[in-house]
Amino acid sequence: MHPDEKHTALMAGFIGNVVEWYDFALYGYMAGILSGLFFPGENTTAALIATYGIFAAGFLMRPLGSAVFGWLGDTIGRSTTMLISVIMMALPTVLLGCLPTYGTIGVWAPVLLVLIRLVQGLSVGGEFSSSVTYLVETAPEGKRGLSGSWANTGSMTGMLLGSGAAAATTSLLSQTAVQGWGWRLPFLLGGIIGGAAILVRRNLPKSEHFKRHHQDRPSTSPLLQAFTTNRREMVQAILFASAYGVVFYLPLVYLPEWLHSQVGMPRPLALKINTAATVLLLLLIPVSGWLSDHIFRRTRFIAGAMLLMAVLALPLYSRLTGGDIWAAIVLQFLLAGLLAVPLGSAPAMFVELFPAADRLSGYSVAYNLGLGVIGGATPMLATWLIQATGLSIAPAGLLATAALTAFAVAVWMRDRSREPLE
Repeated sequence: MHPDEKHTALMAGFIGNVVEWYDFALYGYMAGILSGLFFPGENTTAALIATYGIFAAGFLMRPLGSAVFGWLGDTIGRSTTMLISVIMMALPTVLLGCLPTYGTIGVWAPVLLVLIRLVQGLSVGGEFSSSVTYLVETAPEGKRGLSGSWANTGSMTGMLLGSGAAAATTSLLSQTAVQGWGWRLPFLLGGIIGGAAILVRRNLPKSEHFKRHHQDRPSTSPLLQAFTTNRREMVQAILFASAYGVVFYLPLVYLPEWLHSQVGMPRPLALKINTAATVLLLLLIPVSGWLSDHIFRRTRFIAGAMLLMAVLALPLYSRLTGGDIWAAIVLQFLLAGLLAVPLGSAPAMFVELFPAADRLSGYSVAYNLGLGVIGGATPMLATWLIQATGLSIAPAGLLATAALTAFAVAVWMRDRSREPLE
């Protein structure tokens, strides 16, 4: 691949994930505001659970999207699939920003909100895994970890923009303005970013690795092959992605709302701390990818970080119950540092787990069943756990359990970080 084409490939993988995670993260950050606009009522906890329920509903479409886009990617190619998925992500983002609220059209408001999230969830099912597979397959020798990390660099950039947009909206505008029209602005901005992603992906160069192996692929459905020939890899990928989803969403999406509702921290301050931690994470992700290429084997690197997170989760959360701002900053930054390890190293690890014939199908379905269904339901589950147990630090137990699971699966996996890509 020509150097200019390599730069285009990296930018295409990067910007598509900016769009994807900007919108999905923004919805999580704005959940406390959206709950009052689309589910008005006296029980604010029930409204918040309903709002997070729609957040999870979008993720429930991800396994279906992963099957569709995985099949497309393993048959017609990675680059075409990436263009379709980003179009299906950008347009609903604009529609969400234009959506009437419950006060305007009644029950149709949450119904339309659900439909928009379902379409987005379908496209997200193909976006991340397609772009990661493309980035790793087109990577120069010895740089699969670093190249794959660009997808999550895009994800974190989207998270950062989403957090920053939410923080700016809630800080610069009055509460009345936010409730009236200000909440729409961040979603409309997402449409502009989506337009840029579409332009970048229009003429994306093909994956040479895919073209070489596509001629020899069996006539069997790639998804069927993933669940039969590569059954053990599918189980490993689903288990790891499930734990990874919980570990990802608790600190980076749910924690600001938890700090506000359980500790009493002002929401704008919680969002600012989250934004600062996301900046740190953004800087560390490519470092993690590079380290997994040259210093540490990927699975062992990830296992060590997850074990440390499991040990620290309960003590760190316990320090926050007194409302200490510095404790919140330490927690957010430390968890971000540990999360950088799987975010930078796991994309290449997932791609290396499967052979080319069913790589995108296996990766997409496993990743979206785990990160999509389990990860997407995490904020709702954490809110419910607090209500069911009466313990404000209940999410810490959930985080520790997920981190231990990720540790065990990473140890179980065969490490292929120094072997040629199949």
